[in-house]
Amino acid sequence: MFGIGMQEMIIIGVIGVLLFGKRLPEVGRSVGKSLMEFKRGMQGIESEIQGARQAVDHAASQSSNYEELADDYPEPAVPKFEPPTKPPTEDAKSATS
Repeated sequence: MFGIGMQEMIIIGVIGVLLFGKRLPEVGRSVGKSLMEFKRGMQGIESEIQGARQAVDHAASQSSNYEELADDYPEPAVPKFEPPTKPPTEDAKSATS
């Protein structure tokens, strides 16, 4: 358990009895409750992170569906731009200057 041997556990137990004496069960209970609250808090944080991750994944999958839907529609019928084939005349050159 965390690299702690039997001798270290005995020493920790003796120190606990010397420091807390009759209150040792009460201290143990409060430490246990604190650990449980900490674990619940961590689980809550993990569930919030997982929920956010799922929301992002869902939004990403929805956006890819929109791209697929956009491909289904035909291109609008608009006349295409055709550049002029003749060089500009003198009248056009003087009008732009």
